[in-house]
Amino acid sequence: MPSGSKFNVLDHRLVPKHERVPLHEVPRVLRELGVEPTQLPLIKASDPAARAVGARPGELVKIVRRGTTGGPIVVYRFVVVG
Repeated sequence: MPSGSKFNVLDHRLVPKHERVPLHEVPRVLRELGVEPTQLPLIKASDPAARAVGARPGELVKIVRRGTTGGPIVVYRFVVVG
């Protein structure tokens, strides 16, 4: 790795795709899932993947995992302080 470059955890093949859910889409996502934000699994804002996408406490992060048999799997995490 060249001096001065940063490692991006999202470039690693074992890290699933992470992306912030735009604020205007959050109500739709929560309505579809039938949950409150605090009922979702949590992810700390200090998590390397959350930091890589710029997630802040109170936001949702969409994670798309590669499924081996059934195609991609989409999960959501609620970002908390930490």
